[in-house]
Amino acid sequence: MPLWLSESDVRSALTMRELIGAMESALIAFSSGRVVQPVRTVMELRPRSFFGLMPAYDREQALFGAKLVTVIPENHGTAFPSHQAIISLSDPDTGELLALMDGRYITESRTAAVSAVSVRHLARADASVLAIVGSGVQARSHLEALRLVRDFSEIRVWSPNAAHAAGFAAEAGAPVQAAATAAEAVAGADVVVLVTASVTPVIEDAWIAPGTHVVGVGACRPDQQEIAPELVARACLVVDSRDAALKESGDILIPIREGRITAGHIRGELGAIASGQCRGRGDAHEITVFKSLGLAIEDIVSAGVAYRRAVQSGRGTQIHL
Repeated sequence: MPLWLSESDVRSALTMRELIGAMESALIAFSSGRVVQPVRTVMELRPRSFFGLMPAYDREQALFGAKLVTVIPENHGTAFPSHQAIISLSDPDTGELLALMDGRYITESRTAAVSAVSVRHLARADASVLAIVGSGVQARSHLEALRLVRDFSEIRVWSPNAAHAAGFAAEAGAPVQAAATAAEAVAGADVVVLVTASVTPVIEDAWIAPGTHVVGVGACRPDQQEIAPELVARACLVVDSRDAALKESGDILIPIREGRITAGHIRGELGAIASGQCRGRGDAHEITVFKSLGLAIEDIVSAGVAYRRAVQSGRGTQIHL
């Protein structure tokens, strides 16, 4: 009988520090060709709202499964999360369903863990100022994850909703402070994280200082942008999946259509940089940009950790199908 894991079961099984290591290993496996994973299938429900199917198979780790996810931006401010998901794990030899689990928290936490991997390998070692543009669920998970890989003495947050930014800063406590504008938040920052629902750029190229590492988490469709195209053009550009980036990322596809860059502008995948197969940051003055789209293998590896922990601890509910 398969095991059902609720969000509370999943939360109890996963720690952010462990997830960062697990995501680094998953990214390396993906970029080294050890993972079978097609670019996700996306069905648009209406403008900006869509359903995604994300399967993945890691032969060496015997991990096989899929995530079904909905993204509904109109849910912001309601009782329903904007991102909702369920993840299945199956036995790759027999096809037997092993587990079903809530995927909302996994999506939240593994995304931040992957961003932390990018900071670990692409941000300057002395990075001490963090700017977060956005104040929602992903802003909170990124604050937790990024502080595990760099020692930030100053953290600024900005949101189009000033009250949300102020509430975020008050909840987080020192050294987090709300900024009056996005420009003020990112000025002189060593790491800039974009975690918004915007479909147009939220930062300008001129605001970003040499040596900054920028992480773009939003804008996951071909007609959406979160990063100014001029910034993408002058930065060292790193992606989680080259194939996905050239199919899904407006932050990359729009500058290509405008003639600002070519597909060759992508220096490499984060997994290849983490494994040393590809060069990352060139020097302390280079601007680096990591465009995160999210990979199915990240979800499946996270789910695998949660499932094993739940079995060991006796958590979850056996279900009859």
